[in-house]
Amino acid sequence: MMGGRSENPELWAFLESLHYGDILSGTATAIERFGVFVALDDGPDHPVLPGVGFITIPELSWRRIETTFDVVQVGQHVSAEFLQFDTWNLEARLSLRATQPDPFQTFADRTAVGQKLHGRVTKLIPFGVFVQVADGIEGLVHLRELASTPVESPSDVVQAGDEVTVVVTEIDRERRRLVLSRDKAPPTTRGSRTFPRRTSHQRS
Repeated sequence: MMGGRSENPELWAFLESLHYGDILSGTATAIERFGVFVALDDGPDHPVLPGVGFITIPELSWRRIETTFDVVQVGQHVSAEFLQFDTWNLEARLSLRATQPDPFQTFADRTAVGQKLHGRVTKLIPFGVFVQVADGIEGLVHLRELASTPVESPSDVVQAGDEVTVVVTEIDRERRRLVLSRDKAPPTTRGSRTFPRRTSHQRS
């Protein structure tokens, strides 16, 4: 622990005065693999760390990012929402993404279950594939929904980068989860191979 209330009374008092949802501004002073330190415009300095404010990687952006530098640079002035007082590190945990519109909710507002979408396969995993259907929006196509006949591996059907047609089967706003089906979509051709839609006499 960085120090108790008696060792850093001014910093403790400042952090305890903050409320969830407060917008704090400051300058990004250090970027680490686990997040970004922010020297706040208001309040005392941190006795040890590069800044009192700290933004973890997931709180930087709604979108999946390759590197922290895609979002923020050292020396950049940022405004972020206060989440909580980290009493162990004497930090103000902040969220940069909370100050930005959530693209998933916007997507959910204009998309319905059963709707057909076009997208690009971004990642293959043992039990399915992720398909990007809008900017910053990816959905999971489970292995059993990839083709009209059972397949053992996603790579038997698609590869990363393939353009595919999918149908929305579930939109979970709370968990920000999109579930898709390729099996229930019209046939898609990749190269010389066509993957047919399941016919009515096959299993549903």
